[in-house]
Amino acid sequence: MDAGRVWRLYHRGELVGEIDEQRHDFPWTYGRFRPLPGFEPLRPLFIDRNAALDADDDEAMIRIDDDIRAALTMTRPDGLQVADFLLSIEDDEAGFRWHDEPFEDG
Repeated sequence: MDAGRVWRLYHRGELVGEIDEQRHDFPWTYGRFRPLPGFEPLRPLFIDRNAALDADDDEAMIRIDDDIRAALTMTRPDGLQVADFLLSIEDDEAGFRWHDEPFEDG
């Protein structure tokens, strides 16, 4: 467990949420999500993502993941921005995977 490691989410330069890292299940990292006021307009993206996941709608998932990455940037606990990520948020739980280089399409 990596207690004290905080990942941050930004929308147009504004800090909109923090994820307190809790555990890993490679390649995913999971943690407690703390939304800040600027996150609320983005919440529908994650509601839609969870619905697409439940419906096993891969096409919608790809589109929504692209929308999420277009809307948000993520920084590692050391403050450096990650190049690419996939992010799921449901209530106060977050799961994400990240990479120092953009993910390959396909």
